[in-house]
Amino acid sequence: MAGIHITDIESAINWWRQRAPGDGVTLGPELRALAEVYALMVFHHEAECDEDSMPAPALAAWLRWYDTTPDAPCIAICSTSQGDELCKGCGRSFDEVQDWPVFTPAEKRATWRRITLEGSAWRFNRYAERAIERRQGPPERSGEAGAEAADVPDAAGAPGGPSGRASDE
Repeated sequence: MAGIHITDIESAINWWRQRAPGDGVTLGPELRALAEVYALMVFHHEAECDEDSMPAPALAAWLRWYDTTPDAPCIAICSTSQGDELCKGCGRSFDEVQDWPVFTPAEKRATWRRITLEGSAWRFNRYAERAIERRQGPPERSGEAGAEAADVPDAAGAPGGPSGRASDE
């Protein structure tokens, strides 16, 4: 069985703190269960806890947080089907892609942690950069009131705004 990393325990604690902060004196049952596991991990200098030996209330609270996270890192560009050992799109190995449906939540989070730390998959660079550019919107043009959308470059730098087509003016 895969271990649950301490950063996932921290994320679950923070998620529960937003949903059930307690009364200011005592913690809610989910927070208390996760906090006990977290404290033992810190005390024993352990980076992971085994999901099979985790107390049932803590595991239930962690699984409730886990259900709010994205399941698969797939971005629908799978190069393992073309013979690559590691997918260029998501960073998973061929075996991880094939076995994903039967992975436990801890195994899935361990894979997510590995590919996030590596950061070499397209989901973390090539496609992430495009998403950031689109969120920022078109660049502001000083001194030109009423600039047409067709005159503003799109995210890829081509004229024509969001459609990517140049204006016929």
